[in-house]
Amino acid sequence: MGFTPTGSPLKYEIGSTPVSQQPTSAVTSPRTPGVFVVHSDIEQNTSNRSFREILGESPALKDSLNKVQRVAPTDSTVLVLGETGTGKELIARAIHNLSDRCRRPFVRLNCAAIPSDLLESELFGHEKGAFTGALSQRIGRFEVAHTGTLLLDEIGDLPLSLQPKLLRVLQEREFERLGGTHTHQIDVRLVAATHCDLAEMVRRGQFRSDLYYRINVFPIAVPPLRARPEDIPELVWHFVDIYAQRIGRPIDHIPKETMDAFRSYSWPGNIRELQNFIERAVILAANGTLPNPLPQADLIHTERSSEPTTFKESQRALILRVLEECAWIIGGHHGAAEKLGLKRTTLITKMRYFGITRPQPTCDIGRFQEQT
Repeated sequence: MGFTPTGSPLKYEIGSTPVSQQPTSAVTSPRTPGVFVVHSDIEQNTSNRSFREILGESPALKDSLNKVQRVAPTDSTVLVLGETGTGKELIARAIHNLSDRCRRPFVRLNCAAIPSDLLESELFGHEKGAFTGALSQRIGRFEVAHTGTLLLDEIGDLPLSLQPKLLRVLQEREFERLGGTHTHQIDVRLVAATHCDLAEMVRRGQFRSDLYYRINVFPIAVPPLRARPEDIPELVWHFVDIYAQRIGRPIDHIPKETMDAFRSYSWPGNIRELQNFIERAVILAANGTLPNPLPQADLIHTERSSEPTTFKESQRALILRVLEECAWIIGGHHGAAEKLGLKRTTLITKMRYFGITRPQPTCDIGRFQEQT
């Protein structure tokens, strides 16, 4: 027994428009390599305000998208939380597309990808002669995003020395270019994203508390792929269709054993890892059948190798799943304690009883040892 795409609703996005009837660029856009696609019953208002390239029917994902729909029409700052490869940028784009700013610029800056000594110029721009090599005036990302949306990706990597300046922009909506004296007024909606535990970083003195409270207006946790295994077959077929067309190798059959392996694997790299494995499998495919590209050792060490068999194991598994869905946020309105119907202190006690500990942030904390 295997999986075939015949008669499947897998290739629909919100609005029930088949992908096969959409422009190819909507499916294979190189700007969204970590794409995850979502089939949902959330209503779209216009073609320009739909969730795009988001597939899935899991409750965890639907909860995140419902929050997107609620906050998008406002101008509130949004903090998108999630592991690497879960599709945080796509959530940010959905917020922009569903807002009144949808026809205005959407500007993205990855704070981890820019050297710290250049990041201030990237954000705020600089005047000619502001520093060695500044041969001309340059506007920063805030000015480019004026009247639109600015996504600060991996904001946990923002150096401490720049955090007060960002805080001022968010509070006063004004700034000066590097080396300049003229104050510029801006109208920008900020969406911040990170895979780090910012609250823990604040406790360790690695992130300013005032900036954290300013950007943590409306947090949205993007669930990891292991928390939404029911979405995996849909995602697999989506990427199979893309790479089969791109490579010129049609795939019409996925063996049940291969799909079961995909569902049981823990996917530490989330959707980006799934996408890469599917590309590898399509390259290796023969006779229209998708092989299993997962190394056997990875299957042996999967985190979901067996289902809980006792009440104690079921409780532990449930708490872990909800914590992952909430990006390990325990308290507050969107925390795991509220979802589980427990007091925050009760959940912490149960976590200690079951030996559940929060994963350590994976940011390069060496960058945060600067003095303010």
